Amino acid sequence: MSTNANVNEKSGKFVIAVYVENRFGVLTRVTSMFTRRGFNIDALTVGETESPEYSRITITMSGDGYARDQMINQLRKLFNVKKVEVLEKSTSIDRELMLLKVKNSAENRQEIMSVVDIFRCKIIDYAVDALCIEVTGEPSKIDAFVQLMKPFGIIELCRTGIVALDRGSSSLLAR
Repeated sequence: MSTNANVNEKSGKFVIAVYVENRFGVLTRVTSMFTRRGFNIDALTVGETESPEYSRITITMSGDGYARDQMINQLRKLFNVKKVEVLEKSTSIDRELMLLKVKNSAENRQEIMSVVDIFRCKIIDYAVDALCIEVTGEPSKIDAFVQLMKPFGIIELCRTGIVALDRGSSSLLAR
């Protein structure tokens, strides 16, 4: 049965939470499912859960309702997968982490630090010629921060991808 009956939905991004056994090769089987079906993963995060026997994979992907439903149905068929759900934007919280290294000079330092303060970021490494900044928040916040840092000269950046949980006391396993 389809997770969302409307197969004619517009294309968009959606987040899938996958609760899996924490075993060798499970991540490969999950990601190869997308490859075999010709779908691209926009972002993927994975880590151990409150129970060391299980991991949680959070997948962000683009597509329409048909693509989403097809992937969910296929993921549910995998042996080591225990639970698969779409996390709706209205009922979940998502965050992303980014580390960004930007050129530092006496001329731009104060302006960079002002933007860091406004965005509630942290400077986690300081060098005479570079600052490393930690940014956490919704992807739109991180995108906006990147745009503001471009004129200063981004040296390097690394983003984690989205992690997400249901709001309130509900959980993936309780659904």
